[in-house]
Amino acid sequence: MLDIARPEGWADLDFFASDWPMIRSALAAETRTILPPRAQVFAALDLCPPEATRVVILGQDPYPTPGHAHGLAFSAEPDVRPLPRSLSNIYKEMQADLGACPPDADLRFWARQGVLLLNTVLTVPAGEAHGHKDLGWQRLTGEVLARLLADPARPRAFLLWGKPAQKLGRDVAAPHLRIDSAHPSPLSARRGFFGSRPFSRTNEWLTAQGHAPINWTTPEAP
Repeated sequence: MLDIARPEGWADLDFFASDWPMIRSALAAETRTILPPRAQVFAALDLCPPEATRVVILGQDPYPTPGHAHGLAFSAEPDVRPLPRSLSNIYKEMQADLGACPPDADLRFWARQGVLLLNTVLTVPAGEAHGHKDLGWQRLTGEVLARLLADPARPRAFLLWGKPAQKLGRDVAAPHLRIDSAHPSPLSARRGFFGSRPFSRTNEWLTAQGHAPINWTTPEAP
């Protein structure tokens, strides 16, 4: 884990001077398999530098099943079957909202359009969900959100699914768009995630701002 490169667009955040050296040392000392693979730990931030970020969706920690996580919240490698349960519920809501959903688990095409799929904790030991929740990753998530919120001339949409995301996004307010709902996990999706229409509402807001909507459903489309 020693050679994980900092994400260029975010490398000046205080986290990388104050917290990252300790986390990096802890990861290097780990005897367990760490997910995602080291080259993908900062994949979400690599794909969405601040100036490109238009939408933010917060997750918790990476999928703990080897071969699933690749550094973006809720996303998984394209060959993953069946879909992770939260992602399956996201697609069910998207079908109801937009009439379609992506063909597989890979959401990197969202990121290439400016959707930052950021986990609160960026690593996990294989098979041990929340196993790195105390490493200190939350400081990075907080600094990322603070940077995005500090630029009122560039409003963004924040989709805050579940109480942990809503707590992290407590400072999100106009001119940014804030959509709160239950988390899409099987335990809570029926408590307010289903029926929340986050995808069409985000696109309506982006269009009203004079920006292109997000293509949520079709990886082949530009």
